[in-house]
Amino acid sequence: MDPVLIGEILAGLMFLGVIGMLMLGFPVAFTLAGTSLIFAMVGLGFGVFDPSNFGALANRYIGFMTNEVLVAVPLFIFMGVMLERSRIAEQLLMTMGKLFGKVRGGLGFSVIIVGALLAASTGVVGATVVTMGLISLPAMMRAGYDPKLASGVITASGTLGQIIPPSTVLIFMGDMLAGINAQVQMAKGNFAPSPVSVGDLFAGAFLPGLLLVGVYMAYLAFKAVTDPESCPATPNVDADQKLWKEILVALVPPLLLIIAVLGSILGGIATPTEAASVGAVGATVLAALRWRLSFRVVREVAVSTASITAMVFIILFGASVFSIVFRQMGGDNLVHEFLSGMPGGVTGAMIVVMAIMFVLGFILDTFEIIFIIIPITAPVLLDLGLDPIWLGVMVGVNLQTSFLTPPFGFALFYLRGVAPGSISTGQIYRGAIPFVFLQITVIAMLFIFPEIVTWLPGILR
Repeated sequence: MDPVLIGEILAGLMFLGVIGMLMLGFPVAFTLAGTSLIFAMVGLGFGVFDPSNFGALANRYIGFMTNEVLVAVPLFIFMGVMLERSRIAEQLLMTMGKLFGKVRGGLGFSVIIVGALLAASTGVVGATVVTMGLISLPAMMRAGYDPKLASGVITASGTLGQIIPPSTVLIFMGDMLAGINAQVQMAKGNFAPSPVSVGDLFAGAFLPGLLLVGVYMAYLAFKAVTDPESCPATPNVDADQKLWKEILVALVPPLLLIIAVLGSILGGIATPTEAASVGAVGATVLAALRWRLSFRVVREVAVSTASITAMVFIILFGASVFSIVFRQMGGDNLVHEFLSGMPGGVTGAMIVVMAIMFVLGFILDTFEIIFIIIPITAPVLLDLGLDPIWLGVMVGVNLQTSFLTPPFGFALFYLRGVAPGSISTGQIYRGAIPFVFLQITVIAMLFIFPEIVTWLPGILR
């Protein structure tokens, strides 16, 4: 049999094997590396894999550890966890709830707004959903909200940290797409390709993030008009002078921190890593100014940051083994032939990739998906002429949807863990479904009008 065909068959089986093992619940990083090593030995027996290719792993790992852009990941995680553990996010939620309480659907509006603000200051989906679930869900239940609507609003708003900068997913995708785009352009003979940076991806995701916030609020306003009993007002809340003072105290410091971090990145004043360090220090200073900084808090934040960062990077290391074995056995050629032969050309190929990612989002975590799928599909899609910034943002919004898709949406699990027993898992699932369709609508809008993504990066360049 043709060795090329054997290699492609093994590459396809390896991909299916990894997905199958992950669905059985095996640890992601070890599944990626272990399955790849098994198929590498099989490929060695068939003469379609050269073990000397593993020599590139050391250089790749050192590249990860010395990559200045990726240093921003633990710093942004530290910033987000510090804001959550120092209860700054809790104070913001409580005061905004008081402000909007008198409006029908007001508590829901406050959750969406605070979710957007926390997304722009933390980027940690789990912490945001848990915080809002603990504080907002009981208040919404006391106000008479439909449990399904309350659950949907909280989980959808909590996932905004996946797409609104500074998202850790966007940092990894920006770094990956920059390298892939450079390789694709050089292969085409363009030895001076236009650079793609994490800052460009942040700029491209800014307007889609605001669009999602607007769509969520429009849906809640629609529910307030058509089904007022599902989201009643709380008329006992008075927006007096004291409340406005509370709002200013709760809102202005985090808002200034967001402006300092995102503004410096988008304005080209600082790199994402430099801005992340400012954010980490700024979150610590805010905690100290509110007398909520202690050794216990710093220890908890440091431990949480280290565990989240280690989890992400160990998956990245395992994915590197998978990528080397998959490409060496001809998997990239298999993917290129498959996507290039799609009806509709590049549009059909993009739809197929987005559909695969959407389905994988039912069972896999976001980082697992991008570390497996992006290195395989992005070279083909960029070679077919897609804009790397648009591609990155589209993937980001798509993966945000995966946090909400039953039965394995992680945001649904986070909320289930803190929701009272009176709210069933089925109600949480049903509450998320309308927001999944809203997300798909936004994806369609970005597909039809790519300028929503590309306009701001073009202005800032």
